[in-house]
Amino acid sequence: MVFLLATLLVSVIGSAQAVDFSGNWKLNSSKSKLNDQFSMAPKDMIAVQSGNDLNVERHSSFQGTDFTIKDKFTLDGNECINPGWQDTQKKSTAVWSDDKNSLKISTKFPMGDNGEMIIVEVYKMETVNLVVETSASSSFGEVAETLVFDKE
Repeated sequence: MVFLLATLLVSVIGSAQAVDFSGNWKLNSSKSKLNDQFSMAPKDMIAVQSGNDLNVERHSSFQGTDFTIKDKFTLDGNECINPGWQDTQKKSTAVWSDDKNSLKISTKFPMGDNGEMIIVEVYKMETVNLVVETSASSSFGEVAETLVFDKE
């Protein structure tokens, strides 16, 4: 009987449902913690999560120029390769927290003679908001932001 209950408990815990980040999201600047001097926070984002895949499309603007970044991540911890800046490739891994309430995406991409940049994003839901805690480090220094998105 004890073995049966333990097996049932392990199967229930092991099958914890991962949070779904799918949706059209708009940046809420007033709730976010953005860098004063320089922020690459997207003004909006589209996330499509299906099975083992998370597709993220970010719409941003920099110095009056709009641009879109599209990334596809697998949610099993395997390395994913996406296009980077100026014909480079970004290498990322996405790993769920033990409780499957947050997803940590670690990305490395080359910066030519300046080494590489490492970006860590942690996606999580806080009530109805998508929160993405972002940190980046490179030879230029370190930055961190907390992006809060409202569902459209």
